[in-house]
Amino acid sequence: MRIAVTGASGLIGSALVRSLRAGGHEVVRLVRRAPAAADEVRWDPARQYVDAAGLIGCEAVVHLAGAGVGDQRWSEAYKKEIRDSRVLGTAAIAEALASLEEPPRVLVCGSAIGYYGDTGDRAVDESSPPGAGFLPAVCEEWEAAATPAEEAGVRVAFARTGLVVAREGGAWGRLFPVFRAGLGGRLGSGSQFWSFISLHDEVAALRHIVDTDTLSGPVNLTAPDPLTNREVTAAMGRVLHRPTLFTVPPVALRVYLGEFAEDVLGSQRVLPRKLLESGFVFSHPSIDAAIRAALA
Repeated sequence: MRIAVTGASGLIGSALVRSLRAGGHEVVRLVRRAPAAADEVRWDPARQYVDAAGLIGCEAVVHLAGAGVGDQRWSEAYKKEIRDSRVLGTAAIAEALASLEEPPRVLVCGSAIGYYGDTGDRAVDESSPPGAGFLPAVCEEWEAAATPAEEAGVRVAFARTGLVVAREGGAWGRLFPVFRAGLGGRLGSGSQFWSFISLHDEVAALRHIVDTDTLSGPVNLTAPDPLTNREVTAAMGRVLHRPTLFTVPPVALRVYLGEFAEDVLGSQRVLPRKLLESGFVFSHPSIDAAIRAALA
């Protein structure tokens, strides 16, 4: 297939592009600068511009672009960037696809389990309502922005991704050096649930959504057995053969991270019901397997 990808230089996007090309697919990468290669197409999410002609012939689009939630302390300006990069970018992609005489058959739009907010010990799946707070509100707007593509007859799926276990980047990429140095430990009480997924399974799940015509709407991309931060901390120590004696108190996280600390300390016990029901098989269902895969 000819498949377009936004966010192709990011952690997930770059891994997806490698996987698609290895599978024989032609990949079109959307870039925010003047195209410098034959496989690049210009877009500007802030201006809601997409060179739609570059998407002609694409059978699928995987839209992963967005400012990193944990990349900076949350000022009001950065919160606006988090929101706008997702909502405006998704609207631009959806409207460009709707303008095509023959739009692609599927749009897989990135989203996040932040949609559910703090779920405590309660397990949630795709049928659960949104939570309260900044990130749930962003996720609702983010997903709603894809409406023009849906109205044009494109099958739209929202990949609500959990914490991706990867060495190269993302939140977990910051954890590995700390734990390797023997300075790792639980965050706060450690009782909050972390819904994780290995990078390999994340990419495989995105490709599974593209290939599975029955999957649309929200699809949770998380391993089937969420664990508490305390259990994840123990697994990191076990796999890396390092002590995990330290504890980061909530007050320290709030000083360091500001408002984002409440989401770090929050609990999200998210289950991938639709993935499992559609026949997807996880290569790394356990946290130990996911950590070892990241280190391989």
